[in-house]
Amino acid sequence: MARKSLIERERKREKLEQKYHLIRRSSKKELSEVSSLSDKSKIHGKLQSSPRNSAPVRRHRRCFLTGRPRANYRDFGLSGYILREMVYACLLPGATRSSW
Repeated sequence: MARKSLIERERKREKLEQKYHLIRRSSKKELSEVSSLSDKSKIHGKLQSSPRNSAPVRRHRRCFLTGRPRANYRDFGLSGYILREMVYACLLPGATRSSW
């Protein structure tokens, strides 16, 4: 189980991302449309003035059940060993165990 402080930090980043999403998107659209360097630098400064944690790149995908930050499967939102346990217990419909 992940530490609670790390999970809360991720939630905080998610909230900030949602809050600044429209501002960042509109600034990036303006940046692609403007051709002069001085205007680009102003828009870029506006992007940089927003909080660091509002960038979607800084978010980290975590396991839905345990909060584990590594070995996550996007389709299920679970870490590898939890996914394997659930498949063995037949809790995930459509997922089969490998056999060769």
